[in-house]
Amino acid sequence: MMKGAMLLRLLTSIGLLAILAPLAAQQKPWTPPKTPWGDPDLQGVWPGTEMVGTPLQRDPSLGTRAVLTDQEFAQRVERAKKQADVDSQETVNETTKCDPTRGGLGNTQTTCSNGVSIGPPLYWDDRGKPNRQASLVVDPPDGRIPPLTAEAQKTATDRGASRRARPCTRTAGGCHDSWEDESLWDRCITRGLLGSILPSTYNDGNQILQAPGVVVLRNEMIHETRIIPVDGSRPHVNAGIRTWMGDSRGHWEGNTLVVETTNFNDQTQINNATVSDSARVIERFTRTGANTLSYRITVEDPKTWTKPWSVEFPLKRDGEYRLYEYACHEGNYYMYNALTGARAEERKEAQ
Repeated sequence: MMKGAMLLRLLTSIGLLAILAPLAAQQKPWTPPKTPWGDPDLQGVWPGTEMVGTPLQRDPSLGTRAVLTDQEFAQRVERAKKQADVDSQETVNETTKCDPTRGGLGNTQTTCSNGVSIGPPLYWDDRGKPNRQASLVVDPPDGRIPPLTAEAQKTATDRGASRRARPCTRTAGGCHDSWEDESLWDRCITRGLLGSILPSTYNDGNQILQAPGVVVLRNEMIHETRIIPVDGSRPHVNAGIRTWMGDSRGHWEGNTLVVETTNFNDQTQINNATVSDSARVIERFTRTGANTLSYRITVEDPKTWTKPWSVEFPLKRDGEYRLYEYACHEGNYYMYNALTGARAEERKEAQ
């Protein structure tokens, strides 16, 4: 009897091992390959296209729930199908073209009332793949960007009041007194460090190149390239040197590349807020599989936001994706036409 019980326990243990062993193998952390000089190999083209359409901030009704339910995911899938139907129409539908819930860049019922769509045709835009991530913002836990500080709110209020005091703000075309009235995007300058990598309507390619002691990060959006020392010992440049994309320094924490960026200039914007001289941005790049990369970015600026906040999303490597020149200045007829048109309107009013 005792021998039978012992045999039963032995067979049970063997059976459990047979079940658990494959599970343990599946849960084993993936080890990324190394470069010839020993750093984790992050090289490749990592477009963020699949995440296009995932909201930056979470719907307040979801609270701290970071993942969609089956029903919510099904709704996201259904919206993607409807958008695909609009994109695949052989002829332009005047109603859907001007529908602000489906429209492309700049489309509203007002700007599209004469049948002219602002921005490229909708089918030019990149479309993402429906996923269950509730928002790109993952911290704070509610997926919402924290409020501005009192100081930053006052600055924004003062700028808004100054802008509204100008007569041109009450015209249909808005203000075009000089190039400074146009956005940094319209001026082909930059989308900024965060805007250059966030999944957007187009040009979502990102490329990582590596050499001993250096990582190069290329963003297809407005052709940004950062050459980042990763020796972990080089200090940031002098505080008096400030640029649109800041000054980046990197180091390795295990298999994760950590990049700290400071020294932003006084016109740099993140999520439409102008950052202060205290702004600090931390990026973390971690290979999670042969063709997957986890990207996380944390924004710290105690003069602008009441607390730090983080965005995180996966990137998928695509060996067939090609980054093309963002020839923005060469084809930027908008700037000339907007300023020329405004001067023509002024001459007309003066007559």
